[in-house]
Amino acid sequence: MSVSKRLSKAYISSQTVTFDENSRIVIMSDCHRGNGSWGDNFSNNQNLYFAALYYYYQNGYTYIEVGDGDELWENRAMNDIIGAHSDAFWLMSLLYKDNRFYMLYGNHDIIKKDQRYAQTNCHEFFCDSLNSTQPLFPNIKFNEGLILRFRSPEFQIFLTHGHQADPLNDTYWRLSRFLVRYLWKPLELIGVKDPTSAAKNNEKKNSVEKKLMEWSKKNNQLIICGHTHRPVFPKIGEPLYFNDGSCVHPRCITAIEIKYGTISLVKWAMMTKPDRTLYVGREILEGPVKLSAYYNMTNQPAKSASVHKAI
Repeated sequence: MSVSKRLSKAYISSQTVTFDENSRIVIMSDCHRGNGSWGDNFSNNQNLYFAALYYYYQNGYTYIEVGDGDELWENRAMNDIIGAHSDAFWLMSLLYKDNRFYMLYGNHDIIKKDQRYAQTNCHEFFCDSLNSTQPLFPNIKFNEGLILRFRSPEFQIFLTHGHQADPLNDTYWRLSRFLVRYLWKPLELIGVKDPTSAAKNNEKKNSVEKKLMEWSKKNNQLIICGHTHRPVFPKIGEPLYFNDGSCVHPRCITAIEIKYGTISLVKWAMMTKPDRTLYVGREILEGPVKLSAYYNMTNQPAKSASVHKAI
């Protein structure tokens, strides 16, 4: 199946969620939450993530995770991941309870598409602070895609992880998982980069992004992805391909915010006050831009490049 057909299949099967100018939505991906061991890339940024997510929880945002939230290629047991990051899962459980939570699967957590796996491994968790078992995501269904439908003017945003543009991590994901789990994971310790990863290979990143942009142009559809870990925020007139970056950047995490009918790219990082004390701060990298501006450009010719934001 071609890249275009795989993306279109995910689009057609997507759940639709309606929002309007009063809505607040935050989109993150590629947390790669691990089991707390030396190979857990999320551990370095877990405090940034919790601070950011708590801000969004307190301020009425709906949280959407666009794939690779949990590192289930390097790790076999979801329970180990939940136990290592129970504070984050506790906060996500509160968002889910408030109907402000959607989680898509990517290639590294593609096993979540099995509904039996979701019910067995994501139904409940042990909360350390309460010293008891609590509901996590009871009856959740993990989807490949999600459509956000703006009410007026009617305008759709397609969310998916983006691994569909990367056959080695989609069609042949079982082979890639085997290589990551048994070959590249130990080799990373001596500095060997994983060639199957679009996040660690610039040539692969460019190839994946080109295919996602081509699908966006062909279908006149704004698309928000993860997978490459590279934040992308197009200017008006460019291909309508956005990327929220990741939660495993060396010094920060990035996200896309949709608020009051506008869209922005933001980062969360440790920042310094004038008295040299540290705090977790939020910085807008691009935007806000009114979604109506992109809506008005969908039928106009697009340029060939997008903004890759330095973080």
